[in-house]
Amino acid sequence: MSNVLLLKVLLTNEKFKTASANNGRQALEQVKKENPDLILLDVMMPDLSGFEVAEQLKQNPETAAIPIIFLTALNSTADIVKGFKAGANDFISKPFNKEELITRVHHQISLVAAGRIIRSKTEELERTISGRDKLYSVIAHDLRSPLGSIKMVLNMLLLNMPEERIGAEMYELLTMANQTTENVFALLDNLLKWTKSQTGKMNVVYQDIDLVEVLDSVIDVEKSVASLKNITIISNEPDHIQVRGDIDMIKTVIRNLLSNAIKFSNEHTEIVLKVVKEDDMAVISVQDHGCGISEEGKKKLLHTGTHFSTFGTKNEEGSGLGLLLCQDFAVKNGGRLWFESQEGVGSTFYFSIPLKK
Repeated sequence: MSNVLLLKVLLTNEKFKTASANNGRQALEQVKKENPDLILLDVMMPDLSGFEVAEQLKQNPETAAIPIIFLTALNSTADIVKGFKAGANDFISKPFNKEELITRVHHQISLVAAGRIIRSKTEELERTISGRDKLYSVIAHDLRSPLGSIKMVLNMLLLNMPEERIGAEMYELLTMANQTTENVFALLDNLLKWTKSQTGKMNVVYQDIDLVEVLDSVIDVEKSVASLKNITIISNEPDHIQVRGDIDMIKTVIRNLLSNAIKFSNEHTEIVLKVVKEDDMAVISVQDHGCGISEEGKKKLLHTGTHFSTFGTKNEEGSGLGLLLCQDFAVKNGGRLWFESQEGVGSTFYFSIPLKK
């Protein structure tokens, strides 16, 4: 009893609020009533031992997280091990030292406070992530579809309204609107895929793919964009190469690499696309003759921690997201992405994918 009074005085002087119990059963009742931040528990008590009280507290989900400091005259290794198995967070030997007790109490309370902050921040982060995912969902359903319709209409207008029919100025405006819409749609598509990939909502669907057919389909789409800068796309590929991977992811990688090559190529140049077999991998390369990448830019490229984007040769804007998505998809499909570049000469980007076994 004298120990209880001394503890109350010491802890009250430290600005702690206290509640006390004289035996194990009272301790369980007081914990249920007060829901304390910390429990100081004597091992030797009249009815239930401190170990027994601790075991019951730890079995109850509502009290399991409350830290427990045992006050005990038992100093054997076996007793200490038994205490930790019962749920002890710390031990203080009797007779206790005032400074030691206060220090250990402050330490446990600080851990409790830190835990509350972590839980609060975690809940806040979960709300933020949930809000972000809802926003992306809105983008996916409410923006992607109408933007796709606008893109299709502008493509049709551009194909059916030659310059001599609507005049050079109107044709230039229509071409600019078409290119801007294509860029925004590609960015939106990359953003959605990157988000799904990073949140684990995009799974790799493996299938046997004719890589040459996939390459040709992407080249056909990108040729119209390349023609606006008088760029020729040359493909050097065999008749067929069978690979194993996710066709949508592979198309996304090729589209982004080819789109970047067009963006950073000078007018009236060539982009060369090659496919070769290396051991058990197919390696696709996209080579441009454009502005290339500076030594500083090379260090930043393909690193998620360093956002890097530059303007194209006709001031086309980029997000820096496309290559990160390509790298992520290449790895997910069992390959990798790498590049070679010389400033003022051009760049070659490579990615590999396993051949069909």
